Amino acid sequence: MPDITPAPDGFRMDRRTALATTAVAATALTVAGCSSTSNQPASAAPDTTPAKHDSNPAKKQDVLANTGDVPVGGGVITGDTVITQPTAGSFEAFSSTCTHLGCKVNAVTDGLIKCPCHGSTFHLDGTVASGPAPRALDSKAIRVDGDQIVSA
Repeated sequence: MPDITPAPDGFRMDRRTALATTAVAATALTVAGCSSTSNQPASAAPDTTPAKHDSNPAKKQDVLANTGDVPVGGGVITGDTVITQPTAGSFEAFSSTCTHLGCKVNAVTDGLIKCPCHGSTFHLDGTVASGPAPRALDSKAIRVDGDQIVSA
């Protein structure tokens, strides 16, 4: 016999129906909260800075870190990028999004990239050290320019 919980007004609903209704409502609220008529976040103010004219636009780069900030046998997380230096002078970059359920990795310690949500760990080359992550972190293209690591 199903577990029936009576409501104060005499309406009755079994537990499975109550859970399904709650899940549908939560999903609807999430979708409603994520939709917007603007492409900018509500907190984004219009950019009023005068445009700068770079005499060499090809030199414009996205600097992610300085080479000295990335320890050999370790790494750093900067924005949505994990930068590692498995061996001296060899730098690699990956998305900071865990391949399990999309949480952000939050530490590079003891030679591992770590996700706090479900315990997945990744080697410094982005491959899975321990799951539940099903695959390696997504690679990102970088290059070293002098003492800076930049997006490629």
